[in-house]
Amino acid sequence: MDERASIRRPRVAAQTRVRAQRLRHEATFPERLLWSRLGANQLGGLHMRRQHPVGPYIVDFYCARAKLAIEIDGRSHDERERYDAERTRYLESLGMRVIRFTDDEVLNNLEDVLRRIACEAGLES
Repeated sequence: MDERASIRRPRVAAQTRVRAQRLRHEATFPERLLWSRLGANQLGGLHMRRQHPVGPYIVDFYCARAKLAIEIDGRSHDERERYDAERTRYLESLGMRVIRFTDDEVLNNLEDVLRRIACEAGLES
């Protein structure tokens, strides 16, 4: 069975797709920095998508093979704990795992962030 078949694919509204496209062009510096190391299958051959729409939400990075959503939380997330928790519950209900990093973690500990992503994706133990 195709491993993608085990995750339900919720319908994505056209406006969410347009917003995801806009967010790809307006990435924050920590998002661009992480993408510079995740894009083009650089991390163990994992294919990552950035600003990927899932139902009503957009995840910063997504790996379908590992069913892994990666979120980079900047200062805008400081007041959004309830929204982020709801969003995480939704993504987990679809069979995804969600990991979060702060902007500071990406900026100051990029190698550790990459190791944790690799571990969560099953590339390292």
